[in-house]
Amino acid sequence: MTAEQSPTNSLADVAADGAVALAAGVAAVAGSYAVVGFTPSFVAAPVSDFVVATTPSAVIAWSIQTLGDLGDQLGFLLALVLTALLFAVTAAVGVRIADAADLPAAPVAGLLCVAPALALTGAPGSALAAGAGAGFVVAVARFGATETESVSETRRSILRAIAGAVAVGAVGGALGSGKGGDAPKQTGPVSADVESLLDEADAKSLSIDGLEGLVSQEFYQVDINSVDPVVSAEDWDLRVTGAVEEELRFTLDDLESMPEEHRFITLRCVGESLNGMKMDNALWTGVPISALFEGTTMPDECCVMFRAADDYYEEFPLSALEDGFLAYEMNGNPLPRSHGHPVRALIPGHWGEINVKWITEIEVLEREAEGYWEKRGWHGTGPVNIVAKLHAVNHLDDGRVQVGGHAYAGTRGIERVEVSTDGGASWTDARLSEPLPGTDVWRQWEHTYEPSGSHEVVVRATDGEGNLQSANETEAYPNGASGWVSERIEP
Repeated sequence: MTAEQSPTNSLADVAADGAVALAAGVAAVAGSYAVVGFTPSFVAAPVSDFVVATTPSAVIAWSIQTLGDLGDQLGFLLALVLTALLFAVTAAVGVRIADAADLPAAPVAGLLCVAPALALTGAPGSALAAGAGAGFVVAVARFGATETESVSETRRSILRAIAGAVAVGAVGGALGSGKGGDAPKQTGPVSADVESLLDEADAKSLSIDGLEGLVSQEFYQVDINSVDPVVSAEDWDLRVTGAVEEELRFTLDDLESMPEEHRFITLRCVGESLNGMKMDNALWTGVPISALFEGTTMPDECCVMFRAADDYYEEFPLSALEDGFLAYEMNGNPLPRSHGHPVRALIPGHWGEINVKWITEIEVLEREAEGYWEKRGWHGTGPVNIVAKLHAVNHLDDGRVQVGGHAYAGTRGIERVEVSTDGGASWTDARLSEPLPGTDVWRQWEHTYEPSGSHEVVVRATDGEGNLQSANETEAYPNGASGWVSERIEP
């Protein structure tokens, strides 16, 4: 009686069958990744979307505030595990069917795994690769099976399955890592205007060890999805719908044919901690949103809903369109996939969540509606909170201490940053970087002083309208973190 013909009912054999099935499930995930990479056609992507959609809002809010990026990573890891288990069960069913019908187990298990993969992604290539991965592991596990099963043969079967899964995983990782990446970099030199503005930002940046300049080298990324959409620039278009005289449609060529503008715009995530790292600045190239509505009659008031290729949506006041911007370049390069390639929206003065990436529709509303995060209790629409962050502490060779960071207040600008080296008992004006052109841009600050033992440094900012940063400490949920940033400095 062969291993294919009659699986035993012993506990050891059940465990062995489970181990082989799990290895097949892992191989199915790896096979899909090998063909499509980190794209929406990857079998784990829709499972990840399901995990996000079914997670209670309170859990998401807790995860954002407590775990930060780790929460996203753990959520996607859960999706990977669930996907592997789905294909493990499917492969196990395929093996049982094959054994009962006296058919080769590997092709039956592999073909059966194609069905859920195709249902998840709708991508034949990804589905066939998932089935091939699962089938390969089952074939390896069954290779050389003897008429008489033994403990040693069962162990060898498990080891072969694990080795097969590791092999498929290694190949899948190597082949898939280059697929679905960010948009290609500019092949030629950036425009003279962009180069001049970037040079200006570099010249105005304060030289502080441990603190990035006025243009961020690594821009933070927050999305509702673990796997970003892949949107073709050639196929992309933007529809203007709702309370307008007639529906409008714009392609990327249409936008690029309009007079372009370059704007420094800073974004800050509403869910970040008070002294977190999710605040960055870039030079964006694009066109004003108002250019799309020239000659079009609009409602006197109310709202706009932006919709994106990943089903994200956000609502904000119609008046914000006056300063709104559609960007297709970032720091002189085509907009990266991770930041909304080919086009994203930028709405000055609002929290980062309003600046919709992969934008596909502008719907003009006559009645208020809730955006994606507003339905979950967040309030990202409206002026960002004033903040002065403390991200650099340098002990200089002459014994002095240098502290520095960035300050931001949206379109109100930063007028002043004060530093206290005695826990808030007294204050000194910090040195500020020269302002960059634009209405929604951060500034750097720096202060160097003679320390006196262990002490507490506190920083606060004043915006361009004379408003002092609130000392009242609040969590990020639901209106963004507030308070004064402080740090204990040791000699």
